[in-house]
Amino acid sequence: MKKSRKYIFVIGGVMSGVGKGIATASISKILEARGLSVNAIKVDPYLNVDAGTMNPTEHGEVFVLKSGLECDQDMGNYERFLGKDLKDDFYVTSGMVYKSVIDRERSLGYKGKCVEAIPHVRDEITRRFKRGVDLNNADVAVIEIGGTVGDYQNVMFIEAARVLKVENPNDVLFVLVTYLPIPKMIGEMKTRPTQNAVRQLNSYGVQPDVIIARSEAPLDKRRKEKIAVSCNVLSEYVISAPDVESVYDVPINFEKDKIGEMLLRKLQLKISRRKSDMGGWKRFVSKVKGARKSVKIALIGKYFDTGDFVLSDSYISVIEALKISAYTQGRKPELTWLSAEEFEKNSRALRKLDSFDGIVVPGGFGSRGILGKIKVIEYVRKKKIPYLGLCYGMQLAVVEFARNVAKLKRAHTTEILSQTPHPVIDIMPEQKKIVADENYGGTMRLGEYVALLKKGTIARNAYGKETAHERHRHRFEVNPNYIKRLEKAGIVFSGASPDGKLMEIVELPKKVHPFFLGTQFHPEFQARPLSPHPLFTEFIKAAIKK
Repeated sequence: MKKSRKYIFVIGGVMSGVGKGIATASISKILEARGLSVNAIKVDPYLNVDAGTMNPTEHGEVFVLKSGLECDQDMGNYERFLGKDLKDDFYVTSGMVYKSVIDRERSLGYKGKCVEAIPHVRDEITRRFKRGVDLNNADVAVIEIGGTVGDYQNVMFIEAARVLKVENPNDVLFVLVTYLPIPKMIGEMKTRPTQNAVRQLNSYGVQPDVIIARSEAPLDKRRKEKIAVSCNVLSEYVISAPDVESVYDVPINFEKDKIGEMLLRKLQLKISRRKSDMGGWKRFVSKVKGARKSVKIALIGKYFDTGDFVLSDSYISVIEALKISAYTQGRKPELTWLSAEEFEKNSRALRKLDSFDGIVVPGGFGSRGILGKIKVIEYVRKKKIPYLGLCYGMQLAVVEFARNVAKLKRAHTTEILSQTPHPVIDIMPEQKKIVADENYGGTMRLGEYVALLKKGTIARNAYGKETAHERHRHRFEVNPNYIKRLEKAGIVFSGASPDGKLMEIVELPKKVHPFFLGTQFHPEFQARPLSPHPLFTEFIKAAIKK
């Protein structure tokens, strides 16, 4: 007998950015800790087929799955919380849905019928929901529907979820993540926006089963009861979700309100563990809370505004990877975001780097801020400040070394200067036609590739094995024609593709620099609370020594 599918839909109310992704990840973690098999799924209602062509300032970081699919940053949250690789089918966009329907219509898949939003688009969404829970023979799928109640874009996804509920009343549950403001001039928590959000959701034919109430402060009994009466839920199903120091506190806070037991009871789920197995997670959180001494890290980027607001979502996986490794080393990470353009205009500003224990130049594209990044890399190389370069940060480290150590004046990447006399970083041959045809979506070198690690190097010692399997997202590589000349000047290519053509990791020997390392891949995508990434950990160790 085939087991019944269980679905938990997480929907946002009042406003965006209040933590639907973390709530979804936390619910998934809580259920998995009870012995259930859980698939976490993200729905993005935009018309982009995937996130690959979007600027990070538009929608945050582009996260890359093991398969190479470029997707929303919340998929990174899910992987970090669950500690496992997710599949392509766990990511859905309106672009994917409509493209699938149109492609099917063009190939007569609907046998000449008039193709419409209802039922055809809705049914395609439902099909993807069902496939999402069928994979891995999961017990439950936790599905985050992006956007906020009232958005035109996500109506069709909510409608598909509503129909699933009608067809399977005991197998579908709705969680509304809402926001309760505390206006400064009043000083009192207000429930009216949440009431309005629930009524709007009711107008779609959906009644939330659980309300997660986000706010600066915990909910008191009075507000819980008011929300319960106004929104037609029991007060015990109103979960307090106050601001916390670390997102990793959230599952533990949810469990204080016994959300796991509620979900299991509502969905009539049988569990293999009577008690939740959150021991490892709680030990990590205790390290977060117990860290007293700090380690000061500066991130040099171009997606940072020059004002007070910092768009840290552009580099969220890098930030979390640094935090995870710092906490596991007993240190509290002090992260500072510095605009690369600042160092282009004022070389004296480089002196402020002396106050940091380590410097990171993360990935990126384009010419903006590139001169500032190169100046920073030269400075930290000479001053022996621990340096970690990721993707573009690795390529620019090669450019800086080529110019100032290998004496290849005007060396550059052809991404910026196509006619450079020394193209030490060049486009991959198979990418040239793709770029010429302007076929950009999903066409970079994407996903997991293996690298062979050289004995006696920082990289080999960090991984503790001969190979590394890491995720990529780029079009440009170290030019093979310059490898021998660069190595002769003293740089070490400590990781390379099995055929030896693609340089994956570059570093300086420890006798020259305490820690100077760059990766062509994105190690941040595989850093998780219960398994920190070894390269980030080695970087943090070097920063602590500094």
